[in-house]
Amino acid sequence: MSAETAAPAFAEHDHDHDACQDEALGRAEAICAERSVRLTDIRKRVLELVWRGHKPQGAYDILDALRKERDGAAPPTVYRALEFLLGLGLIHRIESLNAFVGCTDPETPHRAQFLICNSCGTTAELNDPRIDAAIGERAAAAGFSVNRRTIEVEGTCPHCRQADPQ
Repeated sequence: MSAETAAPAFAEHDHDHDACQDEALGRAEAICAERSVRLTDIRKRVLELVWRGHKPQGAYDILDALRKERDGAAPPTVYRALEFLLGLGLIHRIESLNAFVGCTDPETPHRAQFLICNSCGTTAELNDPRIDAAIGERAAAAGFSVNRRTIEVEGTCPHCRQADPQ
């Protein structure tokens, strides 16, 4: 199944999240080494906090968690780390929630689309270039110049649908 036709993956509730997080951190370290930038302790910790679940994390949720570990944690520290991680494509911003999620494919430049569960808050990242191409083509045909593309679709994830089939 190609990336264009693969179904989005909502994490299984019983999946090994530690392995999932370790894989994301390993990819981040490799990307930083390849681009000759530093994944400082604070940047790494912010990334870990973003990846602590498959639910979007707000900057102040991250800050609250950091303050429990580090007395001097302040909003600029978190925002600078988030900006760095966004710039490398290691995380995405969920605009409607003003929150952040880990990127499932940071090695490949892409414009992702997101499925967001209204019941549990879990998100799944789509990476379907056909959607992006369709938007680009339709915008160009309308003479419209696109500056930013954020597609967020709200609904109910498979786990919540199973728990409440209504």
